[in-house]
Amino acid sequence: MSSPYKVTRAQIVARGLTTRCPNCGGRTLFKTGTLFEMNPECPQCGLKFERDEGMFLGSMSLNYGVTLILFLVPVMLLAFYHVIGSTTAIVLAGIGAIGVPMLLYRPSRSWWLMNYYFFLPHHLPVNRSEPKPGDDENI
Repeated sequence: MSSPYKVTRAQIVARGLTTRCPNCGGRTLFKTGTLFEMNPECPQCGLKFERDEGMFLGSMSLNYGVTLILFLVPVMLLAFYHVIGSTTAIVLAGIGAIGVPMLLYRPSRSWWLMNYYFFLPHHLPVNRSEPKPGDDENI
């Protein structure tokens, strides 16, 4: 069965995992030469990346959760079971609490867009259905 969308959910996931625009697939999420500055819209297709104020609050939560579960909890468990010393654990936790979110900043923004458009693919401009002649727009 074929998808009614021009950009399928599989393409949205692939583009999200490779930090590409979910609409056109261009490498345009972030400004060239910067690590943390996102383009307000895609220079190739014009898709606005931030639909509403605070849209990327979820990406911060995602970033925090991944950092906590994949890095800080293992460090705490290693310290709890005396595999590493408490001073080492504190240093690792401090470095990880700053470094891991910095490393995951770009991917988490892209993953958040991926999640949004995965569940609402009809919000992508390329997937919006064109009104057919004779369709009543007042319905």
